[in-house]
Amino acid sequence: MAKLRFNALELVQERQKIEVTAPSDKVSDYFGENAFGLDQMRASLSQDVFNNLKHCIDKGKKIDEPTADAIAAAVKTWAIAKGATHYTHWFQPLTGGTAEKHDSFYDMHARLEKFKGGALVQQEPDASSFPHGGIRSTFEARGYTAWDPSSPMFLIGSTLCIPTIFVSYTGEALDYKAPLLKAVQAIDRAATKVCKLFDRNITKVTPSLGCEQEYFVIDHALYSTRPDLVMCGRSVFGHQPPRGQQLDDHYFGSIPPRIFDFMRDFEIECHRLGIPVSTRHNEVAPSQFEVAPVFEEINVATDHNQLLMDVMNKVAEKHNLKVLFHEKPFAGLNGSGKHCNWSLVTNTGINLLQPSSSARENLIFLTFFVNTLKAVYDHADLLRASIASAGNDYRLGANEAPPAIISAFIGTQLSAVLNELEHSGNVSVEKGDNMYMKLGIDKIPEIILDNTDRNRTSPFAFTGNKFEFRAVGSDANVAGPMTVLNIAVADQLNQFNKEVEKELDKGTERRMAIVNILRKYIKESKSILFDGDGYSDDWVKEAEKRGLSNVKDTPRALDFTISEKTIKLYEKSNVCTERELRARHETLLENYIMKVQIESRIMGDLALNHVIPIAIAYQNKLIENANGLKGLGIDNSAVVKTINDISQHIESIKNNVRQMIEERKRVNKIEDIRDKAIAYCDDVKETYFDKIRYSVDKLELFVDSEAWPLPKYREMLFLR
Repeated sequence: MAKLRFNALELVQERQKIEVTAPSDKVSDYFGENAFGLDQMRASLSQDVFNNLKHCIDKGKKIDEPTADAIAAAVKTWAIAKGATHYTHWFQPLTGGTAEKHDSFYDMHARLEKFKGGALVQQEPDASSFPHGGIRSTFEARGYTAWDPSSPMFLIGSTLCIPTIFVSYTGEALDYKAPLLKAVQAIDRAATKVCKLFDRNITKVTPSLGCEQEYFVIDHALYSTRPDLVMCGRSVFGHQPPRGQQLDDHYFGSIPPRIFDFMRDFEIECHRLGIPVSTRHNEVAPSQFEVAPVFEEINVATDHNQLLMDVMNKVAEKHNLKVLFHEKPFAGLNGSGKHCNWSLVTNTGINLLQPSSSARENLIFLTFFVNTLKAVYDHADLLRASIASAGNDYRLGANEAPPAIISAFIGTQLSAVLNELEHSGNVSVEKGDNMYMKLGIDKIPEIILDNTDRNRTSPFAFTGNKFEFRAVGSDANVAGPMTVLNIAVADQLNQFNKEVEKELDKGTERRMAIVNILRKYIKESKSILFDGDGYSDDWVKEAEKRGLSNVKDTPRALDFTISEKTIKLYEKSNVCTERELRARHETLLENYIMKVQIESRIMGDLALNHVIPIAIAYQNKLIENANGLKGLGIDNSAVVKTINDISQHIESIKNNVRQMIEERKRVNKIEDIRDKAIAYCDDVKETYFDKIRYSVDKLELFVDSEAWPLPKYREMLFLR
């Protein structure tokens, strides 16, 4: 292993520059050239066919066979002209990644390329082999993928990829996209109703999303010699380097040349696919970086984020690099998140979370702003569950990421506005050409975009014209948390609309009715608001006083996904049935168990088969040295102490690994999946991981560096 390590380090030094050439000096010349969305369809379809397609998308209707055939013919012509030989339905199963099965355009019997509407609209992958939480049995293999026409098709290499949902033979959702699409419909209906209180011209509301993607990059040769990174995505061992992130010199610093070339290359591929990536920079930890796109409709943004991660992985291979999306690949350094910037946009072009100098427009803004905060307050536990994963457990609350306590940051000025709205005893509506509210002041004050500081310790922060859900993990499919956020806000908006209607039925003036209900919501949800340091112990105590949950591990957090309250929310939103929710709960627990189990196994393998043999060999050298010194009459006490220290760490590792293995055997016999997940969390991970790591990391300092088998943090993290 030591030889592999040094061979890898030599390869790193010998890497040659990979030339990156864009198709044109202007991105506009090639942006979207490998995507086939509505713009391309408009250009290649007859007006009647396109209008029919657009109507089906807008109304959620089934596409008829002639329309599907016309679209299939157009996309086949486009794809084959670009060198495509195969097509695939590209879907997002509950693995968290993406899946695809390629079929050839070439028909062996007809001896020509064929692609009909039926193949475009539907395929039949094996549903029993994907995570399903008991919905499908092994002998019930059939499942369906169904085309999502609202998301652009795209070309990867010689394969046309068609975004689809994935459902079982009996219709249950087995993916992340289907619930998200239903959640988008739910918030559209609810938000549009509320908008009509202000503007009858608003007929549609679309949630938008921008995902800031954080990630680490290391050389592929070093990655390949770390079995823990290969198997788990994170380093289970590794002593802190003398220099980590304490100088804060990496953040926004000059991008290392190899990484710069890699970034340029994957950005070019993203732009060709129509993914609007626009920002790149160094993040806080060494070898940590970020890419961010322009906002898009939430379904497309989710697809593009999944595709972005895939493109980054493929381009990294070309550059002899490896991208790490794990939330905490290196202990002691900042973890990686996926900051989800969310807003609501009307068909008339209004961002409903955009403050304004107009009192009338600010009332619309405050309506959606306060209702979102109320939704976060009411469904904080479900939002916490939506970001739960084995990887994110290492990151949340680790003094570089939001804590597991869900709170919202809104800034000093908006806090003052809500406080005034809540407590003002002089609330009246003045009528005239310029309608405004009196709140003990002349009107709602002008709320300037980005008028307040940001709070990076907040899980859910308002950042000027959007909310930023910062607690989402870097490896997550954002469709999960975004589904929860959208149905929570949709449910709250429905409740708000009902309460307004009751007030109107009583004869209350419309704007006064809105203000009165908003005041009530502010009072009810104010405990969720926190503008201070989310990393502090004082906040943990204060949150407990406020009655906010602080569930730090995934198995217990996932309880919220099948609570009576959650089931009711999903069913009345028509997003998931109770059966689907329980299946997802089981799938997430299984995923957690397997990930902790794999980490436990790799820790045992590395410790017993790699670290301890090297440590014993080095210890034997020290024993020879100690005996030699003693024979010469030289004091050998320092060497003897080192031998004893090494011996103690070796014994500690052996004992803890053996006990961990026995505990794992016991836990594997537990039949109830929730109990098993909790046991893996408490009795395997929490009991043994840190103990074993402590001794291994100490041995890294004792053992001769020439003999140490694993690439060290200082070797992996300072790539230039």
